[in-house]
Amino acid sequence: MIIPNFDNVLEAADRIKPHIHQTPILTSSFMNELTGAELFFKCENFQKAGAFKVRGACNAVFGLSGDKVSKGVATHSSGNHALSLSYAAGRRDIPVTVVMPRTAPDAKKAAVRGYGGVVVECEPSTSSREEVFAQVVAQSGADFVHPYNDEQIISGQGTVALEMLAVQPDLDAIVVPIGGGGLISGISIAAKAIKPSISCSFKDLSLPSH
Repeated sequence: MIIPNFDNVLEAADRIKPHIHQTPILTSSFMNELTGAELFFKCENFQKAGAFKVRGACNAVFGLSGDKVSKGVATHSSGNHALSLSYAAGRRDIPVTVVMPRTAPDAKKAAVRGYGGVVVECEPSTSSREEVFAQVVAQSGADFVHPYNDEQIISGQGTVALEMLAVQPDLDAIVVPIGGGGLISGISIAAKAIKPSISCSFKDLSLPSH
């Protein structure tokens, strides 16, 4: 994977601007009093498709060129990346196929289909997901858009920091939830380029192993 830089984040911001919301930054006096700090919350729950992941998905989809456009995109996801990629592909009117475990919520599958995506179900195991996804890509030639380990995804997610620091340039730190790591990677690249003194920390939201 090519490691993205700040210029890539700026390019992503221009590319995705027509397709996303610039989400609000809200405050809470209760949380300020509780923590003894002045906190600002970037409300990506108000984003298109309901998640920050639409930023990276739009950057990946609208960054496609040549024959990749006609062959469309594909991914494996049981949640917000599936919805976001389907939304982005629908905006560009290109095919999108999402491999989802059969145990994924019906509402998520319905949302993917509502955005024009094709759902291919697999068993809820890593081996089944990989096998089914390999078949999808082999048959369609679609471009694989990884949920987080992708330079276009990371650059798109970094636009969160651009918006935050444009509104609140005096931020001392940005605290980011982390699952796969695409969001914290993009935000760190952008935030540190704009304000080298800023601290970027994370909260691990991964599920404990059993």
